[in-house]
Amino acid sequence: MPTRMLHADRAEDRAEAVRLLRAGRLVAVPTETVYGLAGDAANPDAVRAIFAAKDRPTNHPLIVHLPSADRMPRWARDIPPTAWRLADAFWPGPLTLLLHKSESASTEATGGRPTIGLRVPAHPVLRDLLTTLDGGLAAPSANPYQRLSPTTAEQALRGLDGRIDAVLDGGPCAVGLESTIVDLTGATPRIVRAGPITRAQIEAALGESVELPERHDAAVPGNVAVHYRPHTPLRVIASAALRERLAALTADARIALAHHSADLAPPAVGVVAHRRLSADKSGYARELYSALHALDVANAEAIWLERPPEDDDWRDVHDRLAKAASGE
Repeated sequence: MPTRMLHADRAEDRAEAVRLLRAGRLVAVPTETVYGLAGDAANPDAVRAIFAAKDRPTNHPLIVHLPSADRMPRWARDIPPTAWRLADAFWPGPLTLLLHKSESASTEATGGRPTIGLRVPAHPVLRDLLTTLDGGLAAPSANPYQRLSPTTAEQALRGLDGRIDAVLDGGPCAVGLESTIVDLTGATPRIVRAGPITRAQIEAALGESVELPERHDAAVPGNVAVHYRPHTPLRVIASAALRERLAALTADARIALAHHSADLAPPAVGVVAHRRLSADKSGYARELYSALHALDVANAEAIWLERPPEDDDWRDVHDRLAKAASGE
């Protein structure tokens, strides 16, 4: 059956989303990061349905979203003081804590692993759902596995229409990139997925050093070589090289272009679609996935994207682009 579009500004639609989730059904919901495909994290059948709808490997763990930090002991054990300090500093918000799972937490949501990712989201619609449900929602990004994450309800519907019961439209996502994941199961806090909360912010909150390895083997969402990909081949190109390539385009080329430099204008020929992104980090992150979604349906032979700044604050952007362009 076609997936229904519900609207968060209607009380009856929010109530219907709650009814579906309580019944073990799946609803794509807004978060401040990206739209998530939500199911009752305590219901193994609902969690298995999430994996099936996304075609996601069942050993790839999910993040459980909670209404408040005081619910952590229901899902995790041996919670270190660092977890409570980070929760105080950044929850609700785009930070996920990787902890030792409790005995009662579903192994389906953790991909059969002894750890669990927990987050208290900031989006008011999802917070209202979580408070009403008084439980946890497993909610990976609401897209087919390894494809572009959605930051609007329409993008979520396009990717999962017919696979899930409903999409709850709560407007575009304010942050636009997936949460930072911090592993707190070892002796030293370690960032295992770069995100909107930076290492500097986390170190300031904890008053201690935080590891940020270039590579790691932690089983967390996004830790695969190919991910976040449009269907159209994506190539990330340095500014000077991109200008040279654009100048050499011929009329028979079909390139979609994304850039952030104000003086990088598309040529008159060869570019079939064009998006200029913000030059500041927060604006760029918020706009990136939507720009790639738009360029992906432009019938182009490739998407050329100007390489963003290399500053450490942009690390999450580079992480997503490296995986989106992997193999190209």
